[in-house]
Amino acid sequence: MAKAQEFEKVLEQSDMSAASFESHIKSPLEKAQHFLHSSQAAVPLIVLILSIAVFGILVGGKFFNAFSLTLILQQVAIVGIVGAAQTLVILTAGIDLSVGAVMVLSSVVMGQFTFRYGIPVPISILCGLACGALCGFINGWLIAKMKLPPCIVTLGTWQVFNATKYLYSKNETIRGQDIEAQAPLLQLLGIQIKFGGAVITLGVIFMVLLVVFLWYILNYTAWGRRLYAVGDDPEAAQLTGIRVDRMLIAVYTLSGLICGFAGWVLIGRIGSVSPTSGEFSNIESITAVVIGGISLFGGRGSILGMIFGGLIVGVFSLGLRLLGTDPQWTYFLIGVLIIGAVAIDQWIRKVSG
Repeated sequence: MAKAQEFEKVLEQSDMSAASFESHIKSPLEKAQHFLHSSQAAVPLIVLILSIAVFGILVGGKFFNAFSLTLILQQVAIVGIVGAAQTLVILTAGIDLSVGAVMVLSSVVMGQFTFRYGIPVPISILCGLACGALCGFINGWLIAKMKLPPCIVTLGTWQVFNATKYLYSKNETIRGQDIEAQAPLLQLLGIQIKFGGAVITLGVIFMVLLVVFLWYILNYTAWGRRLYAVGDDPEAAQLTGIRVDRMLIAVYTLSGLICGFAGWVLIGRIGSVSPTSGEFSNIESITAVVIGGISLFGGRGSILGMIFGGLIVGVFSLGLRLLGTDPQWTYFLIGVLIIGAVAIDQWIRKVSG
């Protein structure tokens, strides 16, 4: 009993305070870093607002009117659709350098099936969309099943699809007058709708609906969560039961299908079917994605950011043109934005806790 009492005395003399941990007070810079990490489209949205404000001040009324602002939307319609296809791929930590070639090849198939073979226009359009999906499936199968690097695969298929569009079309352009007279449905997405001074095409409306649909799929469906998981850590995703190979094939096939729709919009935009059109769609789509804050390492980013990135490019292009500057300044500033966007992405990725 005495020993027990002695033991209790020792316990009474011990430190009875609970363990405590120092709380780290975040600096304003760290708070901004965490905010940008959680709000993935915030950076491009802020840049877009600032660029509109700056060019509005510099240019004045010529920039801030309904026609000019809707002209920007028309200019980025194709970039936005192809950028949506590119976004899906980059979220899986891949890249598709063939999106522009797939888009133009799909448009060529639509035109050639209609005018060379006399196939009804609706069926020709479906064949063009199927062509885009097939091209995407080829990319996805080579990447998922053959385990080849996405950059190398799509660089190779870019050349293949690019050559195919010229060989198949015999480098011939189907004139807009012929399409308007014999197959106006091919130009459907180029129809303009006027609201006062604003002019919007059906292609712009299609782009907006597509982005909203994909935004919902990516954020509120199991398929979207699996896509992000594959891009963030494919090995961990595989361990949770996700079929990574099937997901990659599905993503690239869907990307090709979207490029097929972009080909249809392209016909409406330029009025004709030309194998030489859309040559810069690859770099423009990647530019929109990168400036839009979507991580090239996969698993992080919002498709809304891609649209903001495309609009930033459109604002800079129109604003500098209205200022009468050399067009090379547009490419110079866009290059600076790309480097800055990647640097900011690297900084944001350092967030821990």
